[in-house]
Amino acid sequence: MIPINLQNNIFKNCIKPKAGSETFNTLLEHKNIKIELINSNSVISGESYQQEQDEWILLLEGEAILEVEGVAQLLKTGDYLFISAQTVHRVFFTDQKTLWLAIHIF
Repeated sequence: MIPINLQNNIFKNCIKPKAGSETFNTLLEHKNIKIELINSNSVISGESYQQEQDEWILLLEGEAILEVEGVAQLLKTGDYLFISAQTVHRVFFTDQKTLWLAIHIF
């Protein structure tokens, strides 16, 4: 059961990952959603993702290049994107201070 007054600060315990890596913090899991805070530091990845669930992402800070079905998209602070389930995508590049909010919808 989720507490009624679940309050925190998204920037409070934001752990900076090592260069070339990412950290994932689950902020909330409830019913059919999972909300994650993802902190990326100079990521250049060749790993492709094809997830079972829909995902909505918001770039809170930084800059990234995300490749979705072979098409590169530059994302800057404030940009958001919906990625449908089974869509092939990968993080091609992030700068040193890239902070994402990802909402997974099952």
